[in-house]
Amino acid sequence: MIPEVDDFLKRIDKWSTELTILRSYTLDCGLTETYKWKQPCYTFEGKNLAILANFKDYCGLSFFKGSLLKDPEKVLHKPGPNSYEGRLFKFTQSSQVLDQERIIKAYIYEAIEVEKVGLELMKEKKELIFPEELLQKMEENPDFKNAFETLTPGKQRGYIIYFTGAKQSASRISRIEKYISRILDGKGIQDCVCGESKKYPRCDGSHKFLVNHSS
Repeated sequence: MIPEVDDFLKRIDKWSTELTILRSYTLDCGLTETYKWKQPCYTFEGKNLAILANFKDYCGLSFFKGSLLKDPEKVLHKPGPNSYEGRLFKFTQSSQVLDQERIIKAYIYEAIEVEKVGLELMKEKKELIFPEELLQKMEENPDFKNAFETLTPGKQRGYIIYFTGAKQSASRISRIEKYISRILDGKGIQDCVCGESKKYPRCDGSHKFLVNHSS
């Protein structure tokens, strides 16, 4: 156990009891405790295996390669609609964590086996289809074009999904223009830009709290 995680569990307003129990399970299974992205993270032989997650309505144990787990109990959820690898075991009360100790540990041990044998996901390569409005903006602004192409494929994909989600061309243009400065800074659509996120580099909505208290 490391002091950063002790401080984290003392600092959070909700789910401290549940996450403390989950922490004990990960350590019982022989994982190494670290503190990454301002969250308790657990590794096996130096590889990220799972991370404790705390949200407004639930907490959980998130597996980095969760989609490779068999999930016989059907308890794993995608963290987001476009998530590919990660899977989340959700909880809303401590009794659930206690009652499912055997299942939770079984999933942790399976995740360890996944790392031991070196299983990797075979990602289907899908060509990114750039909307015309984005291509036009790139042609008008070479710096913007270079910045966008420098982003990781995952960050590019996130922007393209968001931009193409608008049905009207004017709306797509508006969305692109809104995020130009963020893209020039090398930030993804869900990256924190205020520096106050407790889940850095991801945004957790802390900027809304700052706005509400400054007005």
